[in-house]
Amino acid sequence: MIHFVVHDENDSVGVVVVEGVKAGQELTGWIMDQDKEIKIQARNDIPIGHKLAVRGLAADATVIKYGVDIGRAVSPIRVGEHAHVHNIKTKRW
Repeated sequence: MIHFVVHDENDSVGVVVVEGVKAGQELTGWIMDQDKEIKIQARNDIPIGHKLAVRGLAADATVIKYGVDIGRAVSPIRVGEHAHVHNIKTKRW
């Protein structure tokens, strides 16, 4: 079962595509461009449609999703953590 998808292996986040992801759960992700699977343990409960960190990010690091800069981490984000508006902000403002 695929729990999250990542566009490219250089992305720093993937998108959860199933309901009910719980902290501690081992998740299977599909990296679409390379057609390969990865495994990550969820560190938080993550709602469907929300992002999951697939690589560690330092505070102020650029967050890449679908090959595009979507903002910056405002605090460190560990692999497997929920990545959303509480720890990612746009660079526009």
